[in-house]
Amino acid sequence: MTRTTPTRTAFRGLPRARLLAVLPLAGMLTGMLAACQGPLDYDLRGQLGAFNTAGAAQTATANRPSPDARGLISYPSYQVAVAQRGDTVSDVAARIGLPPAEVARFNGMETGDKMRQGEVLALPRRAPDSLPAGAGSTPGSVDIATLAGQAIDTAPLTSPNPGSVTPTAIQPVPKPQPPKVQAGPEPVRHKVKRGETAYTISRLYQVPVKSLAEWNGLGSDFAVREGQFLLIPLKEEPAPRLAPAAAAVTVTEPGAGSETPVPPSASQPLPEEKVEPAAVKPAAETLPKPELPKPTRASSAAMAYPVQGKIVKTYSKGRNDGIDIAAAAGAPVNAAEAGTVAAITKDSNNVPIVVIRHSQKLLTVYQNVGNITVKKGESVVRGQRIASLRGGDDAYVHFEVRDGFESIDPLSYLN
Repeated sequence: MTRTTPTRTAFRGLPRARLLAVLPLAGMLTGMLAACQGPLDYDLRGQLGAFNTAGAAQTATANRPSPDARGLISYPSYQVAVAQRGDTVSDVAARIGLPPAEVARFNGMETGDKMRQGEVLALPRRAPDSLPAGAGSTPGSVDIATLAGQAIDTAPLTSPNPGSVTPTAIQPVPKPQPPKVQAGPEPVRHKVKRGETAYTISRLYQVPVKSLAEWNGLGSDFAVREGQFLLIPLKEEPAPRLAPAAAAVTVTEPGAGSETPVPPSASQPLPEEKVEPAAVKPAAETLPKPELPKPTRASSAAMAYPVQGKIVKTYSKGRNDGIDIAAAAGAPVNAAEAGTVAAITKDSNNVPIVVIRHSQKLLTVYQNVGNITVKKGESVVRGQRIASLRGGDDAYVHFEVRDGFESIDPLSYLN
């Protein structure tokens, strides 16, 4: 029985001259198909003898440096700002102290454009070391951030009344310093051109596209826009390998090098153990119990509501750095948590403001109050009355929680 191959079957019946012309082409195709046993490279990026960057693109990269309190990452020749959740371009510009229109134009955006958390904005020039007076102010045009910083610097380091949760030792926080410039190599700042994608840019610089997205806060689709500035991740330098030290091995002969323990003898009494009498602790009933005022709300929340009323204005970072709680005129305003009165001042409308420090950097601010009953440097406990609501149509308290210069949504502490 004669065995025929598929090639002979396919070309059976062809004239000899045409068969001689077709066979070299068939051999070439057979060789190409044999070389394609691995995964197919549909866009022909290196599986047919071209330069292949797939291995280089898998190079490990370092993590992006953490931004400072204002969201700035500073390098010797430029700065970038990192957006927080819910920020617009205007919010980021206001936080770093640059004109929103200038920042938006430099990045090819509008001032009201929403940004993703962790998204990077390039700065047209270096941001000021500190915000100008009045930046980020609340009702009454008072700079609460500056006031909070002054309260941290000047408040006496006295411990609050017994029963508080304030640390026993509180150290003063240093004054704001210029942004810290990152040491080491400076990342390339790439401006996206028309037609470029995150994939083409990652191949251009031989970095993983995932690292490029993480450094610049890109979305899950890795979309970029024309005119956008991207930080190119820095390659991670491998740690030098240290040669393991050769362990000294000591070989001893059997039966040598160790002493046989003496077995215990029943004729010898065991040594007497001296037991120290335990220190007698006073009963809890004998300790003095301070009289604490009842908290305004019985709950396990980190802080108590300063006023029992209705929230008429919610927190919005950069617009309203606290909440406004309305109640009847003359209603008591209570300390949200134990602490020390760090500052008592007034805004531009001559309306009093009270600042209480609870830990090294945690403060609460009570604005639009009257009839203040505490003094600067006095220790207060949770729920203690510190002031009253002012009369008239504006019977509300503007309440803020601040971690140093940064405002925090008070509801995360109250609920």
